[in-house]
Amino acid sequence: MQEHDNQILVPPSFMAVYTDTRGRLRESADVVRARYELCEDLAGHLVEQAQILYHVQAPSEKEILQRMHAGLCTPESAMAPGEATWIVSRLAELLQWQCPELLSAP
Repeated sequence: MQEHDNQILVPPSFMAVYTDTRGRLRESADVVRARYELCEDLAGHLVEQAQILYHVQAPSEKEILQRMHAGLCTPESAMAPGEATWIVSRLAELLQWQCPELLSAP
């Protein structure tokens, strides 16, 4: 999905968050693009926070990512569970950390 006006290309990994079992989008292309931009920005903003936690509190990379995922899975975050998982997976990629298995919060 690419928009000629703003040239934002939504990666397949994010498209999968909004695709049903038949491969069709569950939201409009504009909604998916807007949510992608939000999630990508959030992942980028969380890089510094994760690095600070790692150096100050010294928990493992895995624990930091799991805590951030748990926080993003709360209703207060306004993130869908699939978005929370995508954000933390993207964060791990940006940090060059191994992404742990992420379980959706109950």
